[in-house]
Amino acid sequence: METASISEKEIVLVILYTSFFFMILAVVLIVFFYFSRKKIIQKEIEKKNSEIAHQKELLKAMIETQETERKRIAQDLHDDISSKLNVVALNAHLLTTPNLSLKELEEIKSNVITLTGKALENSRKIAHDLLPPVLEKFGLDAGVEELCMEFSSAKGVQVVYNNEVTFDEAETRRHLHVFRILQELLNNSIRHGKATNMTVSFVQQGHYTKCLYTDNGVGFDETNEAHQKGLGLKNIESRISFLKGSLSFQSEVNQGVQVEFVF
Repeated sequence: METASISEKEIVLVILYTSFFFMILAVVLIVFFYFSRKKIIQKEIEKKNSEIAHQKELLKAMIETQETERKRIAQDLHDDISSKLNVVALNAHLLTTPNLSLKELEEIKSNVITLTGKALENSRKIAHDLLPPVLEKFGLDAGVEELCMEFSSAKGVQVVYNNEVTFDEAETRRHLHVFRILQELLNNSIRHGKATNMTVSFVQQGHYTKCLYTDNGVGFDETNEAHQKGLGLKNIESRISFLKGSLSFQSEVNQGVQVEFVF
């Protein structure tokens, strides 16, 4: 009976120790999963905060780009249009001067015609910068083709353009961002990259369009954030964000630039 009693006590102790072990194991697992989950949530929060910060940077870049364009347009209107129209108004007022000779009348008339023509020419230029007429009338393909031809007209510069995509002409406002991106890239290639050969290609990828851009310029160090900022990459990224697309750069010093963006 005593042996049986000891055996039962041992069984009870084993059960107690086992239960205690599993309780501790359960607590350890709960604590482990709690802190693991907390760490995962913390990483998700950091990721979201990083995305929000990046979106804020892109929005800031977009606003700065718009403000720069507005200032440039205001400056052009003031310097080129307003000043010329003021002189036209002054010449028109001179016509009321009594006893003007025929020569003086002809001179005033010539000044008015010349200045009015220049004001109209400059106003067309400003309108062209806001929304190129070819892009508005004939779509992105014609707009980019004309853009490439304009850059190719510069001495020692060649831009090759290839397009395999049929663009929706109703998407002019969105396509204006694509046009501005390529305009920025071409300007960067010549101004900063000292490139002489550039290529622009559009290809269809399912419901998306991919644009491939290359140049043979001096390239740049991708890790240099200040250099990227100076090249206006934030402005390009902000436009890509508006298009709900993606952007990738590949460049090395003295190896040119290769850019791919999908929209």
